[in-house]
Amino acid sequence: MPLRGRVAVVTGAARGVGQALAERLSRMGLRVALVGREEETLRRAAASLPSPSMCVEADVTDRTALDRAARQVADRFGPASVLVANAGIAAGGPFSRTPAELWQRVIDVNLIGSANTVRAFLPQLALTHGYFLQIASTAAFGSAPMMSAYCASKAGAESFAQALRGEVEPDGIAVGIAYLHWTGTDMISGIDDHPVLRALRQNQPWFARRVHSPAQVADWLTTGIIHRAHHVYAPPWLRWCQPLRPLFPALVTRTTRRELRARSRTELATDTGVLGAGGRADWNAYVGEAHIEDRPDR
Repeated sequence: MPLRGRVAVVTGAARGVGQALAERLSRMGLRVALVGREEETLRRAAASLPSPSMCVEADVTDRTALDRAARQVADRFGPASVLVANAGIAAGGPFSRTPAELWQRVIDVNLIGSANTVRAFLPQLALTHGYFLQIASTAAFGSAPMMSAYCASKAGAESFAQALRGEVEPDGIAVGIAYLHWTGTDMISGIDDHPVLRALRQNQPWFARRVHSPAQVADWLTTGIIHRAHHVYAPPWLRWCQPLRPLFPALVTRTTRRELRARSRTELATDTGVLGAGGRADWNAYVGEAHIEDRPDR
């Protein structure tokens, strides 16, 4: 195992894909630092790992907290060789009815948070000639209505990683982008209750509708990390979609148009909100810290 004994840092590691990836890397013999918002959940996840691990409670939108996390990792384990920007949240609903603060929060966590994460750990990756993996999504292929913040953030994260790749290659740092499709995390637990997203999934080919477990996705990501891959596809058949990307926005619009026209604004507005337990935990913490009102009409 070329990475045995090295240090890996995974953000958003309290649950879902982040937790599964941390476990997979730990079983390969890496020392893993789990970074996330939910301290108690992080502690339980870290305690279950077979190799030495640590957890750091940090908000990826807080540069000071991430700088502190980077120092803690270096002091305990040494410089990181693998960095995975996995932290992410999603919100569904019409743009006009989504609270401005919630829309901004999705962008801040998914895009700005990734940049903050790299900024904090980049000196360590330069020392180890390490590997940075940006977790993106097929949402970057074709933006779906009712998911504007999430799609914009994932497209931005993909573009950021592509730009960063050329900058850090002379320092021996490799940059990969992982494209995840339907993954069985709590973020999509209510996907069939959302009319537009349900229609989008039902109109995909049978193999594209399949929901993959976090453990399976973690296996694909781990293979990409071992090979320092520029692109990681979860599932692998997504690689054949890259040449077709110019067609996807029109196909998505055509697929969702019927549902959007068939439902009133009031019906669509009922689906506004944060998706998944992890996203709700982040949003509730942010609301409490920022002292803003969690109202759907803002």
